[in-house]
Amino acid sequence: MKISYLATLLAILDKGSFTAAAEVVGCTPGAVSLQVKQLEIYFGKPLFDRSSRLSRPTSFALELGQLARETTSRIQALRTRPTLTVAGRLQLGAINSIQSDLLPCVLRALKDEHLALEVSVSSLVDSEDLLDAVNAGKLDAAALVRPKAGASSRLIWEDLAKQPFVMLAPAGVKDARPQDLLRKSAWIGYDRQLTGGRIAAEYVRRVAPGSRAFMELGSIDAIVAMVSQGLGISVVPLPREQLISSYDLRVVPLGRNGPSRQLSFVRRKADEDSRNVNAARDAFLSVLANRRASLDARSA
Repeated sequence: MKISYLATLLAILDKGSFTAAAEVVGCTPGAVSLQVKQLEIYFGKPLFDRSSRLSRPTSFALELGQLARETTSRIQALRTRPTLTVAGRLQLGAINSIQSDLLPCVLRALKDEHLALEVSVSSLVDSEDLLDAVNAGKLDAAALVRPKAGASSRLIWEDLAKQPFVMLAPAGVKDARPQDLLRKSAWIGYDRQLTGGRIAAEYVRRVAPGSRAFMELGSIDAIVAMVSQGLGISVVPLPREQLISSYDLRVVPLGRNGPSRQLSFVRRKADEDSRNVNAARDAFLSVLANRRASLDARSA
């Protein structure tokens, strides 16, 4: 039995249904039902009366819920007990584009300022996978694309930056309108298994219906290299400045109706007072602030 199953039971008792509980704990109603069955197997007693259309909690479920509420509260209090220093282990996640851009600077700042903090970085790179890992307690925090709807109420979201999507085109291309470029050029897709790839594909379908990607890549760095060799055009989140300046290509803005994505830092509410998590959040914000100041100075 996992402690998280007790949190699921409490959500059902508080919200009155498996479906409403699923939104709170950040999983599907089917997963909620499976967790309840696991609890029933563990305790050897039914937790809900399923004889009618509405599942009603048994007296044992109410008794277990009261005990679980007290126990989980005490466990969370121990887990989030404030410490005087930033020390110990921090499990951090970030989407692919942040790993190759912001994250190295963030890790450098954390290493310089908090010698006793050991940071491990997850191999997960998709926002949905990272979000599931934070919800499940496998990661302490993550920098990812904030979903437009359906975010779990158990999480705290702090916005980092709004990132526009752009079109990348070979340097010799003359057309300036994205829809014209999509109709005349081969389209290199950004992997639709990724949140950013789905956003890009939706835009392409909207402005150039019928367009089909002749290849899909999950690496923005690889897409930039392909476009610079004249193999096609692509719609991606705006790449980092150092990457763009290293290749011969055009960056075409998508205009006021172009898509964008919100990059955010997310952690569980239980970790709101965690010094380690707050140190990571502060490092992300500091790196972004320094970059904005540098851009302002160059444009002045």
